[in-house]
Amino acid sequence: MSDTQARPWWHTGTIYQIYPRSFMDSNGDGIGDLAGIESKLDYLCELGIKALWISPFSPSPMKDFGYDVADYCDVDPIFGDLNAFARLADAAHARGLKILMDFVPSHTSDQHAWFRDSRSTTMSEKRDWYVWRDPKPDGSPPNNWISEFAGPAWTLDPTTGQYYLHIFLTEQPALNWHNPEVRAAMYDVMRFWFDRGVDGFRIDAFENLAPEPDRGDNLPNLEWDPKTGPARSLHGTYSKHQPQAYDVALDMRRVAEEYSPSRLLIGEIYGSIDQVMGYYGTHHDGFQLPFNFQLIEAPWTAPALAAIIAEYESKLPEGAWPNWVLGNHDRSRIASRVGAAQARNAAMLLLTLRGTPTIYQGDELGMENVTIPPDQVKDPWEVNVPGQGLGRDPVRTPLAWETGENGGFTTGTPWLPMDLSPGISVAEQTGDAASMLELHRLLLAQHVAHPALTLGDLVDVTATGPVLSYARVHGDTRLDIALNLSDAPQPMPFGGTCLISTRPAGPGAPDTLAPNEGRLMQAP
Repeated sequence: MSDTQARPWWHTGTIYQIYPRSFMDSNGDGIGDLAGIESKLDYLCELGIKALWISPFSPSPMKDFGYDVADYCDVDPIFGDLNAFARLADAAHARGLKILMDFVPSHTSDQHAWFRDSRSTTMSEKRDWYVWRDPKPDGSPPNNWISEFAGPAWTLDPTTGQYYLHIFLTEQPALNWHNPEVRAAMYDVMRFWFDRGVDGFRIDAFENLAPEPDRGDNLPNLEWDPKTGPARSLHGTYSKHQPQAYDVALDMRRVAEEYSPSRLLIGEIYGSIDQVMGYYGTHHDGFQLPFNFQLIEAPWTAPALAAIIAEYESKLPEGAWPNWVLGNHDRSRIASRVGAAQARNAAMLLLTLRGTPTIYQGDELGMENVTIPPDQVKDPWEVNVPGQGLGRDPVRTPLAWETGENGGFTTGTPWLPMDLSPGISVAEQTGDAASMLELHRLLLAQHVAHPALTLGDLVDVTATGPVLSYARVHGDTRLDIALNLSDAPQPMPFGGTCLISTRPAGPGAPDTLAPNEGRLMQAP
């Protein structure tokens, strides 16, 4: 058995995030669905990805578009039903694709049967399934915590006269993970989906699990930038990264290990590198992949990127597997952050660093943020904190599959405005050697073809002026990567055979990197 065959699939495969509302609509209601995803599986195979991660599709009032779950063990009718999911899973597996689901454990919808029971009376058997506390003597909330979407993280329930905690919207009450019954119920939810063919979970907002409200106020953030939103004015002193959360990660891994092969657990965890690394577990018994968001927040300069890559690699526990992410449904698109030309270099960076890459749908097309008119805003964050650029609608707009009306996404009215500019559709980019889509296909083909890009060591990370360079080495094979992060020509730092250039016109002079050009080189 080769080294590649002996590895778990995520060591050699790429993950593709699907935001189901915006991927493909099969029934003309303007909202993407599971059948729409099934109809585009061949596109994902041709792209060269190994697994699709699907953002929430469980029953929900959609106050936060699926991240307010009303029933963990079903499918919302706008996306289909359990039979539609079974067909999707079977079709994906038949093509060799893995299916990952979003799992939202830190909170439910206020319409979930558990919370309806919990709030009915203080004597409810489900009362302690959520985080309830008495008001302060003056009637104010139990502490100073601020919701991620602005305003107090506590809401007074008039029926019982107590406050309940919600780290996010008022309609998203926090589950009490200190309660063994809650943990048991949620582990059964995991098993429900594993038994139906799910190959793993991306676990949402995990740093918010098991907060400790009785320990008091969160400390003020003296370096707060108001542009980041009110919640960032406080540190998550007692609301984030609490000891119980790390214990839950170990429990979840034990559930994943009940299945053969073990199911993959990816943690959405924002925090310091040291905090994130803790979720691997002391003995690699936590999440296999705590998400690494360093590139999402990185200054786009060679010295900054080199420092981030070196620090991340140095902090990884011995034997832990790395991962890299450029974007997701919550953050500005990479092409809008660094520009269209540098977005091509970003793709090469993502797909040549050591570890599992995750691509957000549409980034392979070079999609940029879409301006949303005020009367069409859907995201509650933008509604609650308008005009500060915190809204996530601009990165959640539907994909254009074809030219023409609604880009082939739907026969109805798209739920959000679409980018239908010339050249943005899959049809237009397919077969165009200069397109972002074909660049991704080339990079992913090399990623699969060369063990050096999947299993090889990462060495010689260097910033020389605006050029970032590094190498991947496996056995006798060495692949060198050079990325010119400037709009001026730069000296090529090494020789060899050019396998891929990010320059639409192809590589220029052998000894010169063109402006904004990246090259993947086979060392002589």
